[in-house]
Amino acid sequence: MGFLKRILRNGTSDDAVRVASNGSFETLTDDELQTHMGIRSYGMFELTDAVRPSYDLQVVPKQGFRYDQYVDEKTGLSTPVILASATRHRIMDLFLELVDQLGPVVDVVLETSHQGNPHPEDLYREHIDAPVLKSMLWEFEDLLLNDGCTGIAVINPSKRQEIQLDEHKLLIAYGDPLDAFSQTLIRGDVYPDDNLQFITEAEHVHSSSERFTSQFETLKHRLGMDGEMFLDDYEEFA
Repeated sequence: MGFLKRILRNGTSDDAVRVASNGSFETLTDDELQTHMGIRSYGMFELTDAVRPSYDLQVVPKQGFRYDQYVDEKTGLSTPVILASATRHRIMDLFLELVDQLGPVVDVVLETSHQGNPHPEDLYREHIDAPVLKSMLWEFEDLLLNDGCTGIAVINPSKRQEIQLDEHKLLIAYGDPLDAFSQTLIRGDVYPDDNLQFITEAEHVHSSSERFTSQFETLKHRLGMDGEMFLDDYEEFA
């Protein structure tokens, strides 16, 4: 689900954490790890429960956005991208405000890396009314914000535009043009910063639980994804 898949992943288990790349986490005691996972804010920036930065703070979480490019490995074509990081109490509002830019009918993708899956799966649902989807997602706000094994993307294939709220709780917009997305972020006090770094660009750790696995299955059912149509099967978008 997007170019952030390039991060390294290890196995995950329920009621545990998952380290994205080897490093300092391997040397921590249980108490040190629990203390680090319990840190909820850095300055004015408040984290969700889904992910924590490296123990030595290689990257300190910060609000803002920057522009980038996604290059399709198959075609070599590039697509302009906005990567954004927002404090906890702004993420859900901003995500749904960005979704508003896609139009009245959208497709939706759920990403899951629950149950120790080292290769997260993308489940696809076509043609859902955006207001219906938004109402449903508000019901699952806890899952979407705090589960480090759940990601979601909302897509308008005809516009070739997509909005993601990924496993790391980064907001990602890609397609052309990006102006409406950037203005939405700025109105939400998320400002451009060419030097901004994200915790995905260094060692970091994900958190999940059996409760979130159960909630994911419920959301999957509500979205009608029981047939488990995978993104790779949707040839028109791919």
